[in-house]
Formats: sequence, structure tokens, C-alpha cells
Amino acid sequence: MKFRLLFLGLIVLATYSCKKETSPASLINFQGDETYTVIVGENKVGHLKTHISGDTIHIDYDYKNNGRGPTMKETIILNDDGFPVHWNITGNTTFGNAVDEEYNLDGQNASWTDATGSGSATTDNPKLYVNQFGSPYGDALTARVLLQSPENTLEVLPAGQLTLQEMETLSVPNPSGEGELALTSYALSGAGLDPSYFILDDAQRFFAYITPRYIAIREGYEAVEKDMRELSENYSAERYENIQKEFAHKYNGKVRIRNVRIFDPEALALTEPVSVVVDGEQISAIEAPDAQGNEGDVEIEGNGGTLVSGLFEMHAHTGDDDALLNILAGVTSFRDMGNDTEVLSNLIEKIESGVLAGPRVTRLGFIEGKSPYNSNNGVLVESKEEALAAVDTYHDLGFYGIKLYNSMNGDWAPDIVKKAHDKGMFVTGHVPAFSNANAMLRAGFDEMTHINQTMLGWVLEPDEDTRTLLRLTAMKRFPELDLNSPEVQETLDLFVANNTAIDPTLAIHELLMLSRNGEISPGTKDFIDHLPPNEQRGFKVAMAQIADEEEDKAYREAYQKIVETITLMKEKGIFIVPGTDLGGAFFLHRELELYQQLGYTPAELLKLATYDMAQYLGKDNLGSIAPGKLADFFLVPGNPVENIKDIKTISLVSKGGTFYYPAEVYPAFGIRPFTEKPEVK
Repeated sequence: MKFRLLFLGLIVLATYSCKKETSPASLINFQGDETYTVIVGENKVGHLKTHISGDTIHIDYDYKNNGRGPTMKETIILNDDGFPVHWNITGNTTFGNAVDEEYNLDGQNASWTDATGSGSATTDNPKLYVNQFGSPYGDALTARVLLQSPENTLEVLPAGQLTLQEMETLSVPNPSGEGELALTSYALSGAGLDPSYFILDDAQRFFAYITPRYIAIREGYEAVEKDMRELSENYSAERYENIQKEFAHKYNGKVRIRNVRIFDPEALALTEPVSVVVDGEQISAIEAPDAQGNEGDVEIEGNGGTLVSGLFEMHAHTGDDDALLNILAGVTSFRDMGNDTEVLSNLIEKIESGVLAGPRVTRLGFIEGKSPYNSNNGVLVESKEEALAAVDTYHDLGFYGIKLYNSMNGDWAPDIVKKAHDKGMFVTGHVPAFSNANAMLRAGFDEMTHINQTMLGWVLEPDEDTRTLLRLTAMKRFPELDLNSPEVQETLDLFVANNTAIDPTLAIHELLMLSRNGEISPGTKDFIDHLPPNEQRGFKVAMAQIADEEEDKAYREAYQKIVETITLMKEKGIFIVPGTDLGGAFFLHRELELYQQLGYTPAELLKLATYDMAQYLGKDNLGSIAPGKLADFFLVPGNPVENIKDIKTISLVSKGGTFYYPAEVYPAFGIRPFTEKPEVK
């Protein structure tokens, strides 16, 4: 789920390493300065600089993408065995939360303070500290220690253990044009749900930290950054391909799920107990609960549970890890709201061929204007002509629609929307900077994305710049809004008149406005205890900086004003589209749960997230469980028509007749299962 968010870049936990014959402390034998370039989507967005003097390392880490990003200063002191004995980190996170983290090791006594509070431990055996906010570079020290440990594994503080794995050796041309630099890539597991990947050179110095979209790479080697990022993509894909081979069940013959009740979205009720028969990719029959199958059929005991059609996550940015974790959460369809076109195409091909687990993906093409604050995603344009050409590009690639973003010139929107509509394409997006929701509604947007994007038009001055964190921090002004005011009513009337939907992403607003340092984020309370220790730690951190009690009060009241606004929209008949922008999975469950505040019943929410979204996207073969429809559904032991929380305890998922049992798969991520695997004969 890229719980990864984790969290939209709030937490950076990665690690690097060296050859086994090299002593841990030898890293400090290199003295002086090194610089690394931070690149997102092939665009340079910041730096990572180090200064090493004696046993002390100073780090300056700063990058900005989409008008936001972390700024960190670190000081690390090593002992003779390469263990950090002092680690101080200050700065701010991606969304502005202040950082003042410190770790100290004195003999066998370790103590630390981070955003969740303070802790201490006494241990006879040396342990490493996993920092909460440090840069990728610092974890190279961790890897060096791990290479000296049995099986390259070591228990760590505050909890858990880390394991290092060598991936491959490779080389890149030196910038001078003379010779090549020998490299080794590594994977570090245990800090999060997925390994992190990094590269060291043959002298055991940090070369790069890699993900499919982000890289911090040694200055002078930027020309090979795409190749290095592709390594991460390949490693991750291989991991998930292996998981698919091990845990995806593609049975020969028919599959009969006995003794289940089906959620009927049109009746908003459960059927009487039945058996559901799957043949290939489709549901072939619905029969009596005790109907006899043929010899060779696979039978799954439903134990009176509820079968629900697969959920739609309508605000996704697809990745291979998101893909599988969403399947396990019953999310079998995605609407991708912006991605690297090549990466997404490759991922979809692997999902459709069965190499990887993943939802069915409906693609929206991301169009962004170039500026100092632009998001490095999709197609970046500098003129209306380039924006119109981007519409052609996405249409020719078969995209369902387009999404406009913050740095786009709002004056171009009417022409862009018209061209997209002329080609039969859907249009949604943010409100471009220095514009407002009314202008986008008049331009013809089919849907508005993020409720704050609409509401900011009621509180901002015309010259205020929403390409920055202001589009988040200005929400503190919401408590003063009068929802009966002419300004508010004018916007809502435009929604109604233009039949424009709203994708509010309420869960991310809850996370932003109600999370506090040291407290469990409200939306995670039902699943946080099932996650690995360091994931749990990450969900006890505020996203935004809360300066004082007055600001705390303002954010809490602003969240309530958001809920009131969406409730008013629902009452006016404005169509609400459930998506998270948080990776989906457990957070889509939370999104639906939060909608109860808007007046939805659990049955209406199940219909909204299944049948209604299938109709909205024109997917007539999805959205309900009936003969002839694709076999996308999940099984829960309880009754989600009475309690929507029951969708969080899933025992079985079918995506096109391939069956997954979460109880089998979750341990591969360090997640404790929520329920048992059903009996399969």
C-alpha cells in the first residue's frame, strides 16, 4: 500500500553496505566532502551532502518535489566497531512536521527521542538504531555493521531486526570517460513492508539509493540514474513475481465457494445462503448452498460469511507493492491518477499476464505545468499547445482520461477540457495555482479531486500560491467558513449544474489534520497492531507541524468543516467518488468507514465502492456477483451490511478466478493476519 506512504515521503528508511572483508569503522577512513544529486522522475530536485571528519559525519539533505519535501541536518558519531553512538537529526518532514531526533549509546545503555516520544534499552549484545527521519546515506553505516553479523542479520532498536542481502555486481562508466566504476547493489529488509535498495562502489563508499522514481546518486554520475532506478524496479518486480508464484492459486477446473451470502448492491442486502461457482475468469453459476459439484471441482467452505464484489480504489498511483497489498484487502480495481507511463504500462502487462498480482487499472494521464514547484510526474508542459499535444498523446495511448495539476496555467483549462471531451476523454484534477474551483467547473471538469482543492477557493486571496504547502496549511482557515454563504453556494450550485463529481480523499485529510506526534493515527487503529514494529512507529507521527494548542484546535475544527462540506455536497446530490491517495488497501476501508459521517449506511457504502464505481467507469462486467461477470470478489466472516468494519477481516480474494488467501501472504510482509484461511478441498 506503500504504506509507504510511507508516508508520502515522511519517513525515509533505507540502508547501504560494504564488502564483508572491510571493517565497519573503515568508512570513516575517507575524510572530506561528498555530494549526491536527488532526482525524481529524471528531474533534479535536491541534494544530499556529507562532510566526514574523524569519527564524525555531518549530513545535509534537502529536496523539493511538488512544492514540498524534507530538509534534514544530521550529525553521526561512530565507535570503533562502526556502531553509531550519537545520532542527531533536525529539520522538517515533507509536510512540515518539525524533526528533533536524537540517539545515544553509552556502553550497554541506549536512549532515543523521536516524534513518538522517548525510549531506552539495556542490552548485552550490540544493537543498531533505526532512525525515524534520517537521510538514505546514514543507513550505509547500518549495512556495514550487518555485513559483520551472522547471516547479515541483527536485532535493532527500538524493535525488530534487519537483514542485508547482496543483489548483484555491476559497473558504470566514469564521468571522465576513462574506465568504469565497479558497484554492488544490496537490499535491506525488516525496516518496512518491503526491502529498500542501494548501491555501493568497490571502495565501499555510498553510490546511490534507488527506487523506481526517486534516486540519490553520486554527483557526476547523473547520466546513469535511469539505469540505476530500473534496477530497483527489477528487484521489486522479482520479489513480487516470486510471491505470486508461491501464493496465487489458479485452480484447474471449477471452484465452488459454499455456504456464503452475497451482497446484492441493488437490493442493498445480503442474499440467502448460496454457493458461487467460478469457471475460469468468470462466475458461471449461483446455486443452492448444498448443491453438488463435479468430481475434480475445488470446494471452499464459506462458513456463512459474506461475499462482496471487489472494491474500487479511485485515487491510486499504482506500484507493484500497492498492487498485491490491495488485492489482499479486496481492492480488485484501481483508477490510476498519474504515473510514469512506461513503468505503469509494464506493470499492467505483468498483472494482465498473471506474472504479478494486482488490480485492474484504469489510467488517467497526468498533465502538469513546468515551474519551480511542479510535480515530476506524467507530461510537463510550458504552453497551451504542449498541453493540448499531451491530450493527443494520452488518447493515442488508450488512456481513459486526463488529470490537470497544480502548476498548470488555469487559463488553458477550457481548451484542454474541450479537446479531451471531443476525444471522449474524462477530465479531472487539482485546481491550478492562482485559480479556483469555480473556474475549473466552468471549464467543464467532470470531477474535482481532493476536497481541499475546492474549499481553498473560499479562503485564499487571489495572489496566494497553492503550489506550495499553503494548499495544506491554509486549511487552518476552514473553521471560519460559513457554508451558507453566497461564495460556497455558488460553487456547490456549479457542481450540481455541471453534474460534476467530487473525489474528496477524506482519509488523507484525516491523516493530515488529526495525526499527532506520539499518538496512533485515527485511521490506523484497527490495523496498526498487525504491522511490523517500524511500520507501527511510522503511524504515530504527525504529517503537519502543529505549533501550539491554538493550531491544534484549528486543524481539528477544519477537519470537521470538511466533513460538513462533503455532507452538504451529498445532500445536494453531488456524486462522491471514494479514493484515498494513500495507497488504498486498509486506507480505502477507512475512507468508506469515514463516509458514514456523511449519512451513508454500510450497505450504501458497499454499493458505492463496487457497483456504482463500476458503472461510473463503464465496467459492466464488474461491480456485482452474478453469472457471466468477472470473478472479482472477497470473502469476510462477518456481515458488512451491518458493520462496515467487517470488510477489514478478509479470508479470501478472487481476482478473475485467481485466488489469494491473505493469511498465507501477509507474513511475507511481516503483517499478522486478520483472520484464518478458509477450508479448501
